[in-house]
Amino acid sequence: MTKLDQINDRILQELSRDGRISNLELADRVGLSPSACLRRVQELERSGIIKGYRAVLDRNALGGGFVAYVTVGLNAHTKAAQEAFERAISRAPEVRECHNITGAVEYLLRVEAASLEAYKAFHTDVLGTLPQVHAITSYVVMGSPKDVRA
Repeated sequence: MTKLDQINDRILQELSRDGRISNLELADRVGLSPSACLRRVQELERSGIIKGYRAVLDRNALGGGFVAYVTVGLNAHTKAAQEAFERAISRAPEVRECHNITGAVEYLLRVEAASLEAYKAFHTDVLGTLPQVHAITSYVVMGSPKDVRA
């Protein structure tokens, strides 16, 4: 297991802010030589602490500016019901995140659609047709003053 010391913490912090930072710049920011910094980053990748790198997209610019968080309650608390629901949701491109949660419902979804009409179609034609679904509550995002997801 990779040791998470202060330097590794700083490396992770910098990479979280800018995954495209050059090794030279990263090394300078964390106070290491470029070769030592590269070895640490490679070890963080090998150990699975760094799972990957991705581009953060502007969904508004891509025509997908409607965002809703949706809670979903299932009608049965069985493994089979959960697996069936998760399989169906994994095929829905509108669902950007799916979390199995504790509380009054089983799932929290982050859904992106082009418009309210497109979301309504997803709500009706996808969620509304799943036999495992008992309850759906939608929370429409009106703004995101802080969003640090990569």
